[in-house]
Amino acid sequence: MPLSEHEQRILDEIEKRLAEEDPRLVESVSRTSLTTHLIRRIRWSLLVFILGFAMLMLFVLPQFGLWAAVVGFVLMLGSALLVYHYLKQMGRDQLRQLERGGRLSITAALARMAERFRRQPPGGRDS
Repeated sequence: MPLSEHEQRILDEIEKRLAEEDPRLVESVSRTSLTTHLIRRIRWSLLVFILGFAMLMLFVLPQFGLWAAVVGFVLMLGSALLVYHYLKQMGRDQLRQLERGGRLSITAALARMAERFRRQPPGGRDS
């Protein structure tokens, strides 16, 4: 159901006041979409999955033993379920759009990483 003219004017006024009071918030909200938010969460979950795998591999060391393996497995299982949940939340259409844009391919990710390294100043981040 569309908004009435009065409701639309009120909404426009609220947006205008918000833009005047906190322009950084408006900028961050306009830059971020559901897809970018979910991709960020998927990346963190994959990082936790890798951490869990490393803990699982600590099973062979006697000082860590079985507990590290169990915690690692639980981390891997939990993060895999989170990735599944976030991908399910994104939906098929958004995933296809990301695939066409090259954001999900490994080669595109490596190319972006290489481009970031090329753009850094010779002295690194500190200089």
